[in-house]
Amino acid sequence: MSIRTRTAAVAVSLAAALTLAACGSDGGDSGDSDSGKGKSKEKAAQGGQDFSGAAKKTAAYGTDAKAGEWPRTITHAMGRTELKKQPKRVVVLDVGEFDNAVSLGVKPVGLAPTEGSNKIPGYLKQQAGDPANVGTINNLNLEAIAKLKPDLILGSQLRAADKYKQLSAIAPTVFSIRPGFTWKENYLLNAAALGRKKQARDKLDAYRAKAEKLGADIEAQDGKKPTVTMLRFMPDRIRLYAKASFIGTILQDVGLPRPKNQQINDLATEISPERMDEADADWIFTGAYGDPKKTDRAKAQDSPLWKKLGAVRKGQAEDVSDETWYLGLGVTAADEVLDDLRGHLVK
Repeated sequence: MSIRTRTAAVAVSLAAALTLAACGSDGGDSGDSDSGKGKSKEKAAQGGQDFSGAAKKTAAYGTDAKAGEWPRTITHAMGRTELKKQPKRVVVLDVGEFDNAVSLGVKPVGLAPTEGSNKIPGYLKQQAGDPANVGTINNLNLEAIAKLKPDLILGSQLRAADKYKQLSAIAPTVFSIRPGFTWKENYLLNAAALGRKKQARDKLDAYRAKAEKLGADIEAQDGKKPTVTMLRFMPDRIRLYAKASFIGTILQDVGLPRPKNQQINDLATEISPERMDEADADWIFTGAYGDPKKTDRAKAQDSPLWKKLGAVRKGQAEDVSDETWYLGLGVTAADEVLDDLRGHLVK
């Protein structure tokens, strides 16, 4: 067995273990959520084994190649991949990779969207070109990918470790560990493979400066920042998103405090409509995955418990775009979330 094959086999085993531990695959839900198939709701909200170390591990991936230097070798979650020249035909296997590529001026030739929205995300439409559909994040169409003749495939171990060998036979394939709270590290890894790392660093620097300015402007209003709850309605559960989530990292970058039950270094906690009082904060921002009618959002927001929440009584409970706040998983979506937060919190 070759080194590359052994590496892939080990990675597949690791990914399977992570999934069984409810490692927070966006599954059909989001960049930060687990599909919940065969898992208890309690476990579905947990990061699982090695969850907290994913960002640090991903930050160590990339390449030693200088700007403009090709061929280059990329180290990533599944091993090492050589790219002989700068990629031009890129297939992306999740919304995070799609956001990353488009933000760097790349128009992917293929996209695997989420099950909840089988289309190009609206916030990326104008810059994205017309990528072909190659299945969904949980049901990839390998034949469709091969027909596109890509020279790079970008995805994640958590999403498609079991398809890595087949994907690598089609084109050089680079995988992050997982989507979600690792979005900044994933961005730099993708940029290294695309030969656009300086652009990515500049984008992240601009994002961080924007987040810091927003935090200062919020605090300048009355000397303190309001607490924020991130509440998401899904077809089979209700989640309070915690620190180790895409939206959690953005709120942390702005310096917005969270209620105590959301200050955990994990993906989320889950509540029932009967425990809606646990969602209270100065502000509540709610998302709905997929079709809101298939969730309990309408029922929950019509309940006496909801109407008693302090944020609701003060008119500070807002529905927000699930597409950017939860599914975006990239710098473009993060930038839009900052704009939304400014619109709500800076008067």
